Formats: sequence, structure tokens, C-alpha cells
Amino acid sequence: MDSPRLEIVEGRRALDAFVELPYLLHRGNANWTPLLRKDARALVDDRRNPTYRHAERRLFLARSKGRVVGRIAAIHDRLHLETHGDGAGFFGFFESVDDQAVASALFDAAAGWLRERGLSTLRGPMSPSINDEVGILVDGFDTPSVLMMPHNPPCYPRLVEGAGFRKAKDVLAFQNTHTTLPERLVAATDLARRRHGVVCRPLQMKHFTEEVGRVKQLFNAGWQKNWGFLPLTDAEIDYLASQLKPLVVPELVAFAECSGEPIGFVAAVPDFNVALRRNPSGRLFPGILKVLWASRSIHRLRVLLLGMVPEWQGKGIDAVLYRHVWEEGRQRGYDWAEAGWILEDNQPMINGLLRMGFEVYKTYRIYERPI
Repeated sequence: MDSPRLEIVEGRRALDAFVELPYLLHRGNANWTPLLRKDARALVDDRRNPTYRHAERRLFLARSKGRVVGRIAAIHDRLHLETHGDGAGFFGFFESVDDQAVASALFDAAAGWLRERGLSTLRGPMSPSINDEVGILVDGFDTPSVLMMPHNPPCYPRLVEGAGFRKAKDVLAFQNTHTTLPERLVAATDLARRRHGVVCRPLQMKHFTEEVGRVKQLFNAGWQKNWGFLPLTDAEIDYLASQLKPLVVPELVAFAECSGEPIGFVAAVPDFNVALRRNPSGRLFPGILKVLWASRSIHRLRVLLLGMVPEWQGKGIDAVLYRHVWEEGRQRGYDWAEAGWILEDNQPMINGLLRMGFEVYKTYRIYERPI
């Protein structure tokens, strides 16, 4: 392919082309999930998405012979820099034809924009932050993506590494297809409940706003020592909650409490990607009718989040929460679950999942290179 022409995304027509590209590249891949286009647009909309209240982004398109062949976002996240002070900027929303010249030109454009802002490392993909879709899929291409997890062709790791990137961190996704819980786990969780006086209660939809506030507090307390942690702002948690609220099954979002005080939580939702794959174009009409019909027969779960306040970590309460979701999910006909993502070196979480009967089935890689 001839050297691509890079352009900055400005105006509605260029933004439409940016949003359109993955639908063109991946429409033949049965394991890729087409978002509704309005949701795909919202992810990069710097007026609507609250991430951009603490981050700036610059979008680029690559064209060859008048055809769009690649895209990328460069992201300067002030909150990340305030939290970590590591000089890292990010790339996200990367898509490309299988051509190294195209991919390298996109990464160079993102690096150049971030270099002008004094940053020293290009890391990603994070689309648009570590609290959203992250990583390049490097293992597990033969199974479909689940809600809020990416999927890409096998050539993407080669294109990223061919542009000079090296691994920064792997994150893992686990699956569970078991129909019974291990007896030792049942005994251990019963003991943990009795020993610590911990009870699980489902989310109360009539107090949804207050419950979301509890999730934010627990998330920011429980994850603060994790690699790459970025605290959720009030606007971000409210925005995420508004998106997920129509999918919430209250019994699958639960709080662990001791003496009436929340000490941890778990959030699982039906894997709505099952329904979205029935609408390859991602267009709202008439595709939404197919999506709504397919949503009636979802039997897969995504365990989005599980966390404990630091002083309660390592006491087995995470297993109590997992057991709660497993039992409530089985009662409602869910026979498969993904838990993730989990940092590759978060051994306590990994050990807990293995004891629950989960197994690693996908690996995503976050890359970085000097700017």
C-alpha cells in the first residue's frame, strides 16, 4: 500500500468516518461485537463523555487512495498525570488494515501530538481510559467478546509491536462454565460469613443514586493500589451507571456489609453483546428490534467489578461475593460467566477465581513505547 495520508478529525463527516471504520473492517468477524453506533460515537464525544473533563483527545484518520484505512486517538489525561506523575499519554480506539505503514503512521501521529504536550511515554490502548476498554487481544481469538471488552484481529499485536511497542502489562479474562460450586469453597465462604459477621445484600433500585455513590467510594478505596489505577469521578460513575442501569439485575449487584457498613461489592450484568451481535450494522433502526428480541435469551454474565476496602482484603469476603453472584445467576438461568479483567500480577484475585472454578481464556496486552 502507498504511504497513507494522515488527517486530524474535524467536523461531523470526518467523525462519522472515524466511527464507521470498525464496522467496515470487522463485519466478517463473528466474534467481534458491533456497538450501537450512537454508543460508539459517545465514547469519543468530548462534549458528552465525562472522561474528557479531565482529558484531551486528538483523533486521526489514515487514508489511502481516498479510502479510510486506519484510525487512532491520542489522549492526554491530566487526572492520570496527577495520580501517577509518570509522563504517560495514551492511544486508544486503534483500528487499521493489516499494513505496517498505516499502523506506524497512526502511532507516530499520536506520539507527536503527545510529545508537543511534554509527555514521554505512549501507552495503550485505553479507549479512552483504564476504566473503559483496554488492551489488545493477544490470546483467545476464537471466542466472542463480552460486554465492554474489546476484540481485534490476530494481526494487531504484530502491527503494534512492529511500531516499536513493548509489553507494559497483561490483563486476563476468566470464564466459568461449572454447574456446581467446589465443596471446599462453599465451606470456606460459610466460615468467612460466620467468623466476620458479613452479609450480602442486593442493590436496591429504589435507592439507585445512593447505591451508585457507595459503588464509587468502594471502587476508589479498593483499587487505589492497582497498577494504572485512575479514580472514578462523580460524573464518570453517574454516566456509567446511567448506561448500565437498563441492564441491571439487582440480585447480581451486591454489597458485602459488616454491622450495616459496606465493605465490598460485586457487579455482574447480562452479556448484552449476545444481542448486539444480531445487528451487524450497529444502526439504531431497524437493528434495535433484533437486539431487543435477542436480549430475551441471554444466558451469559459479565462480572464487571469486585472490590473490597483495603482492611477487608484477604479475608475471604471476595469469595463470598462471587458465590452470591454464582448462586443468584444460576437461579436465573445464567450458565456461563466471564470475570475480568484482572491484572496478570494480581495473585490474590487470580487465586480466588481459580478456587471458584474459573479458568483463564483470554489475554489482553497493554503496550508502551518512549515518545
